[in-house]
Amino acid sequence: MAATKLLLTDLASTVKQVPYNYIRPISDRPHLSDVQVPDVPIPLIDLQDLNGPNRSDILQQLAMACQQDDFFQVKNHGISEAMIKNMLRLAKEFFQLPESERLKNYSDDPSKANRLSTSFNVRTEKVANWRDFLRLHCYPLEDHVHEWPSNPSSFREDVAEYCTSVRGLVLRLLEAISESLGLKRDYIQKTLSKHGQHMALNYYPPCPEPELTYGLPSHTDPNLITILLQDDVPGLQVLRNGKWIAVNPIPNTFIVNIGDQMQVKYTSSPKMGLKVGGNGLEC
Repeated sequence: MAATKLLLTDLASTVKQVPYNYIRPISDRPHLSDVQVPDVPIPLIDLQDLNGPNRSDILQQLAMACQQDDFFQVKNHGISEAMIKNMLRLAKEFFQLPESERLKNYSDDPSKANRLSTSFNVRTEKVANWRDFLRLHCYPLEDHVHEWPSNPSSFREDVAEYCTSVRGLVLRLLEAISESLGLKRDYIQKTLSKHGQHMALNYYPPCPEPELTYGLPSHTDPNLITILLQDDVPGLQVLRNGKWIAVNPIPNTFIVNIGDQMQVKYTSSPKMGLKVGGNGLEC
């Protein structure tokens, strides 16, 4: 049986088996029993004193995290618990809207900046991924916000505020990473020319046979830096020393992933561009 709906959200609740177009080849299926709970979790860095007397200690933690893992978690990041809860609520409400309402935002055109779609690229892929996503470009805001969903009613206003706050966090992190490299604090930002920011709201419906498919298969992020907010449903995995490890959600924290454009090297620093790229929110 193949998918008969444009969006997985509307298909998943009607099936008891994974449709064949979602089933991975045997050699490319998840090995859930191989996922480990690490003895040493990925770094959790407290940013509370980033601009205080302990700045040098935090810079050293950032340097080690970038060198050893290319990802870390942050707490006391300056984005309020209320804003985080509201953003997760809006995402949940959006994907719970009636099918006809959600489809107003649907497009299978990958070049469209703001769109609701499913999997990754339904025009070209042979095996679908078990996810729906809402992709929003959010910098400059005034160029894109009018194309965002207008339902839920506060969506545009609240998501714009959240994106602006996350952008501020990203710029603070880039300053700190630049300084941890022994460069001037504003080096990365000055090196950037025109840059963008996009956000993805990912929804992974309950899957009847999770051993047959992926929400998203293994990948690296092609941008400079990604800020990921998870809800309370585990599932995220990262590759460390050749082994997949689980990254379970911690309330009110973000996961920071150093993307392909940066992959911090503690030698000469290449010219970099910024494209700031759940269930989770990726910004």
